[in-house]
Amino acid sequence: MIQHRDRNRPAERRFPVKQIARASLLAGMVAVASGCSWFSKGDDGSVDLGDPTASAAELYDDASSAMSRADYETAIQKYETLEGRYPFGAYTEQAQIEVAYAYYKYDEPDSAIAAADRYLQLHPRGENVPYALYLKGLANMSRGDSLINKIAPPDLSKRDQSVLEAAYRAFSRLVQQYPDSQYVDDASRRLIDVRNALARHEVYVAEYYMRRGAWLAAANRAQRALEKYDGSTATIPALELLVRAYDKLGLEQEKADAQQVLERTRGTDADT
Repeated sequence: MIQHRDRNRPAERRFPVKQIARASLLAGMVAVASGCSWFSKGDDGSVDLGDPTASAAELYDDASSAMSRADYETAIQKYETLEGRYPFGAYTEQAQIEVAYAYYKYDEPDSAIAAADRYLQLHPRGENVPYALYLKGLANMSRGDSLINKIAPPDLSKRDQSVLEAAYRAFSRLVQQYPDSQYVDDASRRLIDVRNALARHEVYVAEYYMRRGAWLAAANRAQRALEKYDGSTATIPALELLVRAYDKLGLEQEKADAQQVLERTRGTDADT
């Protein structure tokens, strides 16, 4: 016998898998919109990085708080999350420069330089350009530092000269293009230190050649120190080395000229 379905009873519906997934997603979105978020704030009141509802202001405030307590790792995470979520927001430009400083304080000079360069590329006329240049100089000077070096700073002249040259370029641009910046005074002092270190390096290399009996190479490096870094603290050592190199090469006239300049320079230094 054929059994007939009761017409007053609605037929049972079966939802396809896709519809079930869509319904679950919508339910989750409604829960978030209604404030029933699955994410919560930390014990210190900061927003969870996994919270997609965190505003740019909240992320920025959390990053600033982390910086104030020297928690640079958290600050970096918050600044970078802010930029990733709000690339054109009101807080983004400031976060981009502050993350460079956070990296510098976190002893990650390469990342600090990359962040500063990115800021300069994105905001060539930004108000923080002088600070970005200043950070680049500082970060380059600290590249390669070890814990021992931080306790007893080494002779800069024996460091990788490419990083010192990069620091010199950054400080020079700051001083020349932004003379009214608050960072100019310190950058100017560091420029002198870096320039003297670069000159001493030339003398250091020249002395190496002298020990190896490469008199001409030694003379060339000493001459380079004099020409490229005129007036540096390495001027007298470079002239002394030049006299010795010319003596070894048998270049009497050149030796006499170098000796005369050396004596005049020594007299000038004595007067000052």
